[in-house]
Amino acid sequence: MPNRTVFFVSDGTGITAETFGNSILAQFSAKPRHIRRPFIDSAEKAAKVVSEINATADGEGCRPIVFITLANEAIREVLTSPDCKGMVMDMFKAFVEPLEAEFGMKSNHRVGRFSDAAKSEEYNDRIEAINFSLAHDDGQSAKNLEAADVILVGVSRSGKTPTSLYLAMQHGIKAANYPLIPEDFERAHLPSSLAPHKRKCFGLTIDPGRLSQIRNERRPGSKYAAIENCRYEVREAEQMMKRSSIAWLSSTHKSIEEIATTILRDIRPDRLIY
Repeated sequence: MPNRTVFFVSDGTGITAETFGNSILAQFSAKPRHIRRPFIDSAEKAAKVVSEINATADGEGCRPIVFITLANEAIREVLTSPDCKGMVMDMFKAFVEPLEAEFGMKSNHRVGRFSDAAKSEEYNDRIEAINFSLAHDDGQSAKNLEAADVILVGVSRSGKTPTSLYLAMQHGIKAANYPLIPEDFERAHLPSSLAPHKRKCFGLTIDPGRLSQIRNERRPGSKYAAIENCRYEVREAEQMMKRSSIAWLSSTHKSIEEIATTILRDIRPDRLIY
């Protein structure tokens, strides 16, 4: 699919359009050019986007793909009119209108629902979770671990920090993460600060070769990054998790989304319904 362009057009941030659109596009072995056009909240702005879409169509000789999430019907009609040379995927028409028929009621059709989200309890929970995860990153603090929804454990550079932040930002989960270090392996048991919260713990491990590669980018040629040391740490960490009956998985070939979903499925935080 050479020289193909995809537009994501929204009256808000465009996150929904882009997330959904990318999920669909991932089914095809192609990497089209992405153009994002958020905050299209007037017919005039929509007309400018149509001009851009049409210019792209003329320049590339094929229709751009256009994913839209536009609540205002008049603005949507500008994008879906015959004057637009793009292949338009209208998510409101595809999903909201059938649900209106099923529920027997009209949707709010309100623009930029993220402005409302900023005032919601869910939004405040996410902000609080992000602050919690940052304060409890890499074992910085063992205080208030009883407030954690999940505590990620594993060797340094096994993916704990990005997973913690994803859980906080995406799901409002208070995720602490705690590195297992050689001193822990010598004691042959979990750090004392984690023992009372073992049921909240979830382990991340990683292929030693991949771990050595990641650590060498940070500290090239160090003992910390040496393959022998990485093998030792990974082996000891996995044995400790087994002894402590802590569920764990390898982050080597899994995306953060897959890791987070597995954690939520296995830990089942009290605040979430699973």
